[in-house]
This record gives sequence, C-alpha cells and structure tokens, in this order.
Amino acid sequence: MADEEDALSSNPNEAPNHSEESRQRKHAALLERLANRHQTRLENSLTRRSADSDSSSSSPSFESTSSFLSRFADSKRSIESRIAQCRLTPTSESTQLKSNLDSISASISDLEKLVAENSYFLPSYEVRSLLKAISDLKQSLESLSSELVPKKKFIFKNKAAKKEKAPIFDSMKEKEPETDKPAKVGFTVPESPGFRNKTGEVLVREFKGSEIGEFTISDLDSCEVRLIGCVRALFAHRLRNCRIFGGPVSASILIEGAEDCVFVIASHQIRIHHVKASDFYLRVRSRPIIEDTTNVRFAPYCLSYEGIDEDLKSAGLNEETGNWAHVDDFGWLRAVQSPNWSILPENDRIGLIKISDPNKGAEKI
Repeated sequence: MADEEDALSSNPNEAPNHSEESRQRKHAALLERLANRHQTRLENSLTRRSADSDSSSSSPSFESTSSFLSRFADSKRSIESRIAQCRLTPTSESTQLKSNLDSISASISDLEKLVAENSYFLPSYEVRSLLKAISDLKQSLESLSSELVPKKKFIFKNKAAKKEKAPIFDSMKEKEPETDKPAKVGFTVPESPGFRNKTGEVLVREFKGSEIGEFTISDLDSCEVRLIGCVRALFAHRLRNCRIFGGPVSASILIEGAEDCVFVIASHQIRIHHVKASDFYLRVRSRPIIEDTTNVRFAPYCLSYEGIDEDLKSAGLNEETGNWAHVDDFGWLRAVQSPNWSILPENDRIGLIKISDPNKGAEKI
C-alpha cells in the first residue's frame, strides 16, 4: 500500500519533468531550423556575389569591343569632316587639293587595315557594318575626286611607282583605249618591307629570326613568291599570273587586285577584293571574305617546309577549321550559292607543295 502511494505521489513530479524536456527539444529544433535557414541565406548570398563577380570579369571583352567601335566612329567622323573640308577648297589650289585627297585615301586604307586586323575578335555583324562604312567612305572620296580633279591629272601613286620601271598594271592601262569613266581612288599600298615591281622572278623571304611584322607584295607579273616563317600581316596588291606560297600569318591577309594567280596561304582572317580567275588554298580561322571578285576557287592549305608545324602552332593555326570552304561574298546577298566562287575539284588541285630549300623551286609531293 505504501508502495502504491509512493508511485502515485511520484506521478505529479514526472509529468512536469516530461513537459520540460519536450519544450527543450522543441526549442532546440527551432534553433536548428533557424541556423539552417541562416546558412542557406548565407550560401545564396555568396552564390549571387560569385555570379556578379563572374559577370563583371566577363565585361572587359565587351568593353574592348565597345572601345574599338568608339575609336572607329571617331576616325570615321574625322575622315568625313576632311572630305567635307575638301569640298570647300578652291579647285585652283590643285596641289593642296591633291595632297588632301592622298591623305584621306591613306587614312581610309589605315582604317580598313585596322578593321581587318581586329575582325577575328569582333562579332560578324559588326564587321559587316564596319566594312560597309568603309565602302561608303571610299565611294564618297571617289565621287569627290571625280568632281574636283581633272581626270588625267589626278593619279594616286605609291613610292614604288617612282622607279624607272612602270608597274605592270599601269603599262597595261596605257594600251587600253581611253574611256569617259573617272579615275578611281585605289588601295594605298603599305610602306612595309616586301617585293614590288617584279616580272618573271622567283622571290624568297625567310622570316625566322626577323622582326618584320607586315609584308607587302605588289605589282608582280609571272612571279613565284615563297614566304617561309610567320608574319603578323600580309598585303597583296596588283598581281598577275603569280604563285604565292606563304607560311602562317598571325593576324590578317588583304588581297586587292589579282588575276590568274594561285595563293597557298594561312591566316586568322583573309579578305579578297577585285580578284579574277584565281585559286586559293587556305587555312583560316574565320570565314574568308570576297568582294567584287569573280571565278575564284577554294581548297585546303597544302604547304610544307621545315618547321611549318611549329610556325602554325605559334600563329594559332595548327588546327584545320574547314572554313576554307565557307566563303562570305559581300557582293552577293541572295540566299542561294554565290556564282562568284566554288570549291576546287580534287582532281584539279595542285597537291602538297614543299618550299624548304630557298635555292630550289617549289616541289610537288
């Protein structure tokens, strides 16, 4: 009986203890939930900060593009202002007027070269817009020159044209009958190292160990050009019946005026203007661009010389992209294939060309 009373007397004490333990467990669970919620919020905050950091770190490329476009716009406005100023120059001051037109033409060429060198890093639609703007500048200058300068007195010349031997294309033009069309403002040949005004020669240049950044080949007829090693930029102007074998170019190649030629060249960006009946064997990182060009054919790069693999790798051209077969014709805006270019049939291709020995001719392998 006493034991039962003890048991009954103990129950009132156990109930409060049990209730207290329950409250403590609930309180601990609440604290745990709050701690977990705080940790989750902290992790979300860190994630957002990381995303913001990544976004800000990716902005320099956009800023770089924006900066380039701003610089281009400033240069374009400057050229347009100079063209407008020329219209106010009295025609009696022919010497000053010619000097101003020469200077504007050189500025347009420099701007075009700048776009070519940076086109690989710019969006394709921006490149198209920039090239269209340059084309408009050329047209404006051409119209101005035909209005203000007499036809036979206004001729753009480069330093190479001062030699006793006239450029091959100039001599050809002398034999053609005169027309009433105004003389066009031509491409200004860069004053960089190069081969100029040659006929029927084999021209070899090795760039290994040299500090040549840009190289020019201009006014060549029936010549074979072999360029061994890397350069930053290559310019080709007024070529006829020539074979051009070139190592990798780390930036861009600009070809302005060629006929019945073969080009075996590699570059990040290749632009082809006013070319007829020529074959191109290319390795190129971006799509080749043609303009005012007809009857040209394309095939993959096929050049070999000692050390070419290292040169291709250093120029970032060691991988074949297949872009040689994807040509953009800026003069053909229809959805169907441009009739101005085609893929060179395999049976008509020249095969691998080896130019390792400067003292020997190019060898077909």
